[in-house]
Amino acid sequence: MLTQELMREVRRLEIRAKRRVDDLFGGQYHSAFKGQGIEFAEVREYQPGDEVRAIDWNVTARTGHPFIKRFIEERQLTVVLAIDGSLTSGFGTVQRTKFQLAKETSAVLTLAAGRNNDRAGLHLFGCASMEAGDSIHLPASKGKMHSLRLIRALVDAEPGDRGSDLGRALKELGRTHPRRSVIFVLSDFLSGLNNTNEPEWLSPMRMLASKHEVVALQLTDPAEFTLPKAGVISMIDPVTSKRFAVDTGSKRVRNRYAAAAAREDALITRALRSVKVDRVQLSTGRSFGDDLARYFRFREQRA
Repeated sequence: MLTQELMREVRRLEIRAKRRVDDLFGGQYHSAFKGQGIEFAEVREYQPGDEVRAIDWNVTARTGHPFIKRFIEERQLTVVLAIDGSLTSGFGTVQRTKFQLAKETSAVLTLAAGRNNDRAGLHLFGCASMEAGDSIHLPASKGKMHSLRLIRALVDAEPGDRGSDLGRALKELGRTHPRRSVIFVLSDFLSGLNNTNEPEWLSPMRMLASKHEVVALQLTDPAEFTLPKAGVISMIDPVTSKRFAVDTGSKRVRNRYAAAAAREDALITRALRSVKVDRVQLSTGRSFGDDLARYFRFREQRA
């Protein structure tokens, strides 16, 4: 049973997301994601100006008159939003936390998919109240009521208190989605390394990207790249979940931190590029709509 407060928050998120879709995207989402191919529509008589390569020679030979095949775009997509709700997603120092950024972005993509008659699904993992390895999976469907169901699940979710298990979630996505889909993975992609010094999630990501079109929406916060001068602060290792103290007043400490953050980000960039997964870096400190719109334009030009 939804409380009145939760319903109000669902409504607020829906209204904000609708404005984003109206103001920023227009037809960009439709142009960026073309559908899975073309399907046969009909055979009709040739008319002046028709493409000669479209002539159906079998029908033409039988009738003695030129006929052409007409095809239409197979538009409907299946869009899956996979959201990492593990420990580091609760971090944020500017306008919002990374998890709140993921919620708002996912609501916008859900409504954009619905407006284009695409099916949308949700996969939440690492969130509060979940056992290790558990997830919430809402199968892809379409319609206003389904979109609201996804938004309610987003509003109700809270970040967890454990490190990320992104690799396990990517494997589960591969098992639960046999048909080719567009999968947006919303995560900071911070993880441990395997025995070849690659991110632990890289191999499952490679397998997922071989069957689906995967887009990595990397959630970031400005403080993850540059430490503020705030004296001694408590920090958490995103891999081990251990707390430790850091003296941000030391220039040497800040420089070492910035260098380590740059190496981590470069590692993530190389890993995603190696498996041909597009990366869009979103930040808690700026409008995610501008970043998404820029990516949609890039996809349209690339196509």
